[in-house]
Amino acid sequence: MLTTPLPGADARARQRASRERWVGLAMVAPALAVAGVVVVGGIGMSVVQSVGLLPLVGEARFTLDAYVANGDELLTGLALSLGIATASTLLSSVIGLAAAVIITQGRITGRLVAGLSAVTIPVPHLVGAAAVGLLVADSGLLPRWFGVEPGAWPDLVGGPWWVAVVLEYTWKESAFIALVVAGVLATRVARYDETAALLGASRARRLRHIVIPLATPAVIVSAIIVFVYTFGSYEVAWLLGRPYPEPLPVLAFRLFNSITLTSRPEAAAVAVITTVVSLLAVAVGMALLRRTPLWR
Repeated sequence: MLTTPLPGADARARQRASRERWVGLAMVAPALAVAGVVVVGGIGMSVVQSVGLLPLVGEARFTLDAYVANGDELLTGLALSLGIATASTLLSSVIGLAAAVIITQGRITGRLVAGLSAVTIPVPHLVGAAAVGLLVADSGLLPRWFGVEPGAWPDLVGGPWWVAVVLEYTWKESAFIALVVAGVLATRVARYDETAALLGASRARRLRHIVIPLATPAVIVSAIIVFVYTFGSYEVAWLLGRPYPEPLPVLAFRLFNSITLTSRPEAAAVAVITTVVSLLAVAVGMALLRRTPLWR
């Protein structure tokens, strides 16, 4: 028996949805306001200081000298930071997606992987960097376990390829991506996967046509967070990387702590460049997210 909706039911439903939307926005507005003041205020202060309008010494005047004072180091640091962040994000995404698929299987291995990922999350990156350094340095635990002489062990810590830095970021951030993607898949994939299995789809086809498409939006969002964090973080690269060249966050940290007060605008300029690149990465990630079938 077909029923016709009451007159005005659609309008009332839209009004109710609009009211709920505004109530939700009103509830998060205080937190958004505080975060907005901190973020926008910090970025604004960096921009103003980088262009010479808020000097620690001397007269305020508009100038772009802070952006050209370390021109070669800025370009080298930008390329290095992009390389570290890109490599860490790609490896973390692949490993995190694989771990999430294992976690959602519900077997003993999946529970073990989920437990290891949950234990990894609270470990600070500073502690993780120290642990990775003690593990893979030429006098670390791994060379001793394998009986490799210090001179024969590759330069993973402080070497030319920044391997230890990428390893630390990959270890930490792959656990983060695994838990995020597993949480998304746990609420979506079971019903579709069982239906496809009943229709005769193999495990590989289910992985390709169901699991990966459902996980793609979560992977993209998590990858954006990982890229922005690894691009702007300095402590791991400072502990495990080479003294020169310096990634942008390490360069900004060194300039900010310099005894020369005129270096403060240069540190602000490096911070502004880091922020702009991070915002561009977020825009590219959101553009990719909008192209996914689930978003449309």
